Amino acid sequence: MNKRDYYEVLGVSKSATADEIKKAYRKLAIKYHPDKNPDDKEAEEKFKEAAEAYDVLSNPDKRSRYDQFGHAGAQGAGGFGGFGGFSMDDIFSQFGDIFGGHFGGFGGATGGRRQRQRRGSDLRIKVSLTLEEIAKGVTKTLKIPTMVSCEHCNGTGAKNGSAYSTCSTCNGSGVIRQRQQTILGVIESTVPCPHCEGNGKTITDKCDKCHGEGVERKEQTVSINIPAGIADGMSVRVNGKGNAARRGGASGDLLVVVEEIQHPELIRDDNDVIYNLMLDVVTATLGGSVEVPTISGRARVKIAPGTQPGKILRLRGKGLPSVNGYGTGDQLINIMVYIPEQLNSEERKAFESLKDAENITPSDDTKNRIFSKLNHMFD
Repeated sequence: MNKRDYYEVLGVSKSATADEIKKAYRKLAIKYHPDKNPDDKEAEEKFKEAAEAYDVLSNPDKRSRYDQFGHAGAQGAGGFGGFGGFSMDDIFSQFGDIFGGHFGGFGGATGGRRQRQRRGSDLRIKVSLTLEEIAKGVTKTLKIPTMVSCEHCNGTGAKNGSAYSTCSTCNGSGVIRQRQQTILGVIESTVPCPHCEGNGKTITDKCDKCHGEGVERKEQTVSINIPAGIADGMSVRVNGKGNAARRGGASGDLLVVVEEIQHPELIRDDNDVIYNLMLDVVTATLGGSVEVPTISGRARVKIAPGTQPGKILRLRGKGLPSVNGYGTGDQLINIMVYIPEQLNSEERKAFESLKDAENITPSDDTKNRIFSKLNHMFD
């Protein structure tokens, strides 16, 4: 589906401050909260859409990438990855504090209180990519050590997955009520139960394998799809492939940070690539054709007679695709001319014989034309 502009979703300008963005999100989150809109799918989608927009615009790095690259850049920086990319519990867990005292902090569309669900920590890894892999996009299969749900107790932390009882402090609700006296009067709110940490139950006999934690360390095999055109330092978020939460809950995410391997001959400049071509003085003078490397192999280019140092040749479409999918860059060939540093007697005689030739010494017009081109390089 076509995503709306995040600034449009929150109803703020592109110059909005962090405080303005937070206020705008809070207003929408309360308006479309599931407690106020039970069984309303449209309201739920708007609730998730607002959370996705806030996730990106409240983070300076994600916001910068979004401003530069649009939605694809935001995903590269680690966004929700689509409307509903996080579950409702993920949204409440990550942004629930913004709702304040409304709905007791965590709403429950069934009329009760939604227990705070734990969320596992995110993992961050680096993946090194060649320019060839970046040009086409690539799927990397990696083995990653992570914390996973304990299979012996099904992640409960209780022996055999059943050695627990209802919390006596919160009577199984996972939350307790607090009353606070302020200058505006008594404010009542609900907070996670400190005795059972919001679970609603307490362990009576811990699992022998995980010792009550509900998680154990294992190696997971994860396939990661990295889009073409991604840049060094960008990251791809893989939802749910981070560490599992202790004693149940949503797993964290895996953040895959791209590290670009320097190409031995090509230099990346955004979506363009640059190749510095060193010509011998004879080819530069008489012209000819030479072979140059490209991302996809090698190509032959024509050198016009009298080619000057600093001239740029362009191979259309031989650069990198935009991460947004809007076009492909070019390959720029920067011409350099090698002047011999040492000559044997025969070579020296050949050059000396040309020293006073009519076309060897540049005219004033030729000098001005060449200097004018060189000056543009420093504009």
